[in-house]
Amino acid sequence: MERGQRYVQVRARRTKQDYAEFMEWLVSTHYPAAQKLLLVQDNLNTHSYGAFYEHLPCQRAFDLRQRVEFHFTPKHASWLNMAELEFAALVRQCLDRRLASQADLEREVWAWQDERNAAATTIHWTFTVTQARHKLKRHYQSVNSSN
Repeated sequence: MERGQRYVQVRARRTKQDYAEFMEWLVSTHYPAAQKLLLVQDNLNTHSYGAFYEHLPCQRAFDLRQRVEFHFTPKHASWLNMAELEFAALVRQCLDRRLASQADLEREVWAWQDERNAAATTIHWTFTVTQARHKLKRHYQSVNSSN
């Protein structure tokens, strides 16, 4: 298992087609031998298996669906999302100024990716289960009261 690696693409939009193409690229380029990938992601409307079938050839969509297993972060707890932490680092370290073009943005993001990957930078998670339960207590109460 690889640790501390990021794979990014810069795109003009953020559509289901972009997502499906990115996932196909990610799996075929970086994990071609993996039988199953467990993917933790947020609940963005483009992050769905349906995106594969809507925008990829049927067999390729099916193959991708068999190899990728989604795990979604809680809708009201984006602070739990390690991807959000990575985006915050990207903004602080790379995107804290105006960039003139998409090509400039791509160069900057790829340089950031390469630097973080060379260092195998990981997220040191210090949040405890007890802290999470305390912070999420109000959500537990609303879920339990609806049952």
